Amino acid sequence: MTDDDIGFVVALNQDLEWATAPMDVERLTTIRTASEHAVVVEDEHGPAAFALILGPRTSYDSVNYRWFCETFDDFLYLDRIMVAERSQRRGVATMVYGAMEHHARRFGRMVCEVNSDPPNEPSLTFHSARGYRTVGHQRMPDGHEVVMLEKPL
Repeated sequence: MTDDDIGFVVALNQDLEWATAPMDVERLTTIRTASEHAVVVEDEHGPAAFALILGPRTSYDSVNYRWFCETFDDFLYLDRIMVAERSQRRGVATMVYGAMEHHARRFGRMVCEVNSDPPNEPSLTFHSARGYRTVGHQRMPDGHEVVMLEKPL
């Protein structure tokens, strides 16, 4: 991810905010600074997806990230991955997950959370098929619930 990608990343996050948390330029800068990896995937039409991944023991203030910090000593945390609608169902998320899981081997596990109430069924199905298992649940301040997932590597 470069500075030139910021507009794309913030706009895509806003388009898909129902599945993740809000993120403006300031928030993106904070997360990106703490990230182990901040990547943008391009296809033949330009930027198509992005992902933000953090290792343990950063200053990131996400409630979900902090839950994983309290639960595990070592992990790679996928804060968010967003794929533009035109690139969905083309293997982009599978490719990004494969690369990140490969990188996460040195941490022993990859972790993330997915909305479970209301449920994000496509994401829950995707993670289950990739071998992620439930390690907890968390009720968020706005009332929705997330399922905390882990994939041992």
